[in-house]
Amino acid sequence: MRMTVLASGSKGNSTVIASANTRLLVDAGLSCRELLKRMALANEDPASLDAILITHEHQDHIAGLAVLARRLRIPVYLTEPTHRAWARMVTPRTTMTYAKWLDHVQAEKEARAAAAAALNTEPGAPSMTVSSSWVGSDTSDLAASAGAPSIAASSSWIESSATDLCAAADSPTDLDEDQEAPAAKPDPAFLPTVEYFHSGTNFSIGDISITPFTIPHDAADPCGFVFESRSESVRMAIATDLGYVPPNVKAALKRIDVLLLESNHDLEMLRDGPYPWSVKQRVLSRVGHLSNHATAEFLARDYDGAATWIVLGHLSEANNDPSLALLAAEQAIQGRATLLGNRLLLAQQSAPLTPICL
Repeated sequence: MRMTVLASGSKGNSTVIASANTRLLVDAGLSCRELLKRMALANEDPASLDAILITHEHQDHIAGLAVLARRLRIPVYLTEPTHRAWARMVTPRTTMTYAKWLDHVQAEKEARAAAAAALNTEPGAPSMTVSSSWVGSDTSDLAASAGAPSIAASSSWIESSATDLCAAADSPTDLDEDQEAPAAKPDPAFLPTVEYFHSGTNFSIGDISITPFTIPHDAADPCGFVFESRSESVRMAIATDLGYVPPNVKAALKRIDVLLLESNHDLEMLRDGPYPWSVKQRVLSRVGHLSNHATAEFLARDYDGAATWIVLGHLSEANNDPSLALLAAEQAIQGRATLLGNRLLLAQQSAPLTPICL
């Protein structure tokens, strides 16, 4: 079984988990082009991937998801709340300010009044009263109805959202016979195949058994994963993007052979760093990210020492130093004799890690 960390950090995360017969990509937090480049550098064949698994919908975990999934035509596994949250993020929405919306409504009223006045001034045109509550029809409809014997005014106002108003303004009117309608834009949320899973419920892809577990993070339904090769009796786990280590995560990370664990920030560097205070509060919260201190505390107190390799990942470039993260973890391991056999590695943001094979 093999773990290859393609990228890990605040700018993008992606990891390949492979057994003898199955290859999975966990998260796609870089562009499609960069992911393919990283896989080539790590001697991972993209065409051999069987599926993409998503931990949560934050941009540094899904940036290249749609393009890569469509290009490789492989299924995407994620929870239903994560899928809904991601689809909302990538679907374009047009908004307008309240002031612009008022201007839009006023312009519609003036256009309708002008059209009504033009109809009433025509010789022989019947009189017409336009209800002041009639604001729902498009001005192009009024212009098209010029010369008609009568016009029926709507007595109800169906309120439209700002998105609908903008869409109506941009929609094409009548086309000439020889003019073709513009091609529909592709759906940015389209995925070839979507498979849902539930945290705490095992499922399998090929010969890899997967156990997703809930993690505390400010996302719709974030999770970590334990991967087990049934034929090789090897267990690997990914646990990043969590504000603290709750009991369910501690239980999930027992008897792991290769562990990718978050060590996001140094507490003093974060407090003195460039982030706004609101962002610092988010990172420090119980739905934020693990500090070097919190990771070391887990390794010293609750970790069972079973892993051959511990990979420290998701290091912040602005609020951490690799040497500090490594030192904190080493001191935690040295404090317990049972952990002296563990080997520590640092995952990088800029380049893939050498594959870990067991």
